[in-house]
Amino acid sequence: MRILLVEDDVVLRGVMLRSLQDAGHRVDTAGSLEEAEYLWRVQAFDAVLLDLNLPHTAQAQSGLGSGLTVLRNARARGDRTPVLVLTARNRTDERIAGLDAGADDYLGKPFDLGEVEARLRALARRSAGGDDQTSVGRLSLDRAARRFMLDGQMLELPAREFEVLWELMSPPGHVCSKRELAAKLSELDDLLADNALEAFISRLRKKLHGSGAQIRTLRGLGYVLDPEES
Repeated sequence: MRILLVEDDVVLRGVMLRSLQDAGHRVDTAGSLEEAEYLWRVQAFDAVLLDLNLPHTAQAQSGLGSGLTVLRNARARGDRTPVLVLTARNRTDERIAGLDAGADDYLGKPFDLGEVEARLRALARRSAGGDDQTSVGRLSLDRAARRFMLDGQMLELPAREFEVLWELMSPPGHVCSKRELAAKLSELDDLLADNALEAFISRLRKKLHGSGAQIRTLRGLGYVLDPEES
């Protein structure tokens, strides 16, 4: 998954960043309201970890009041990215305020990093409308373990090929546009070129040959993962 981590505590942000990266996620970080607002507008994410008690960028005059404002702004422009709110303030009224602003889940500090990862998996599963286990032909995805299996054997994939196949199987049968895939795989200032994305797709097709799963190109729309036609 590509995750936006919004946390102003430098030490905690660093610990969470390493933990999420070790779990195989691509993570962008923000330490202020303005950074969070900007990143969330220009980049597509699979989930957002949002601290509510955020500072402003020095001398900023953005009018952003809190993490709740950033969340409300995202929901107002139609962004439905799953959001897990993180805060040291764990009172009932604040949990209600976060959920009313559009948060999908709420976790008070201090928290266990394993629980953060588990809640992220649950949000991703809910967003995809599927289960932890998804299969197409003899290819299966175990979201909880973050691994692909082919004929019962682990399918080893480079990081970006893994992410492309993850998107195509979340859930299988849905169309992923080139723009959507490129945004998930790109660095913020370096958009993935079409020919690079096509190279990842080509390599995946070769690895899936004979698996009962095929990646089809839908002209003008993007890619879709379907069972192979018999």
